[in-house]
Amino acid sequence: MTSFRRNGEAEVDRCVTTIAARMQARVADISASIHQALEEGIPELRADAHTVELLGASVRGNVDTMLHALNHDIPATRIDLPAAADEYTRRLARRGVPLTALVRAYHLGQRRATELVFAELQVAAIAPVDRFLVGRAIATRLFVYLDRVIQQVVAVYEGEREQWLETRNSVRALRVRELLAGEKAIDIDGTSEQIRYPLRWHHLALIVWYPETGAHGNELSQLQRFVRASAEKAGTAAGPLFVADDQLSGWAWLPYRSARPDAVADVRGFATAQRDAPWVAIGTMAPGVPGFRRSHRLARGARSVALARGEAEPAVIAAEDPGLSVAALLGSGIAELREWVGDVLGGLASDTGNDARLRETLQVFLRTGSSYKTAAAELDLHANSVKYRVGRAISRRGRPITEDRLDIELALLICHWYGPSVLLADGA
Repeated sequence: MTSFRRNGEAEVDRCVTTIAARMQARVADISASIHQALEEGIPELRADAHTVELLGASVRGNVDTMLHALNHDIPATRIDLPAAADEYTRRLARRGVPLTALVRAYHLGQRRATELVFAELQVAAIAPVDRFLVGRAIATRLFVYLDRVIQQVVAVYEGEREQWLETRNSVRALRVRELLAGEKAIDIDGTSEQIRYPLRWHHLALIVWYPETGAHGNELSQLQRFVRASAEKAGTAAGPLFVADDQLSGWAWLPYRSARPDAVADVRGFATAQRDAPWVAIGTMAPGVPGFRRSHRLARGARSVALARGEAEPAVIAAEDPGLSVAALLGSGIAELREWVGDVLGGLASDTGNDARLRETLQVFLRTGSSYKTAAAELDLHANSVKYRVGRAISRRGRPITEDRLDIELALLICHWYGPSVLLADGA
């Protein structure tokens, strides 16, 4: 039995080398033992047969590298992640297996390897009092090696995960844009699987965005979180689909197995209650691929109205809001709209508080069948006040309202939705 108290570190190193060499001779059995411990201890690693097989190769590569380093006293700084372990790490990153599970696997593997080392020490021809020194030396080196390997694993995982997500998001965005274009036939079920969204269900499209002023660079992440929270609040039957439009805006769809009449109200209520909510444009709920396209198209129309209004504070605007869809159809050219509104309404198109009240009164009066009494009830005014305001509105317009009533109603609708952008700034 060997005792090396007098010979110091050289004897410790010689014994470490002996233990490592003896374990290297049984590397297959040791690797299998660690592999089994990982499979039993970490369920996330049992993804499929091919992944499990690759796990075995990863374990074998790491164990062989570790024992080789111990046997030849190779510094941890010169240890590189084995090829099989590198590929296994990338595979788990692409499959979305949590990084914490992978790091835990390395710690669990180290624990099992340490147990095997001490089992080897028990049968080695070393004085019992000296086994502590050898065991401590091996445990210290294993820890240093583990620390080095985990740093490499984390770097490989995070890099692969980021690249994979970018690729997946790019493919998803491409498929969504192809869906919206509608220029070629699609495999609905195949595309649903590819974009991870149920295209055969009912859809409610959203467009969410932040203004360019005050951008901080993390707007897309904030928009994604908002969409997920909105989907949860609005009771979707599956996760929402989100696609970035640019750095400050995104398109989203909320999925439902059947029509949900109160979904728009749920999204609106949630958005208006949030302190830092983005601007939100909401389409209408519709089924299947045609509904997927139509809801998005209506949300885009609602957004065009919101942008034209130029409001400084976040707004929630929905295609189902009365008159909005018509206003969106008419809003292709703001300059032309402003000119037409001015021609129809005359001085009543002025951007003043008084003319705004007159326009509101005239709009309600015409919508209620030119009934002063009904309009008064809706506006909470006396009928004589409504009659006075209607008279003032006609006077501001400069001509009667009997011959081109449809034009007047459309012009008032446009003023209601587009606000100052279609009004005469200097009055009339």
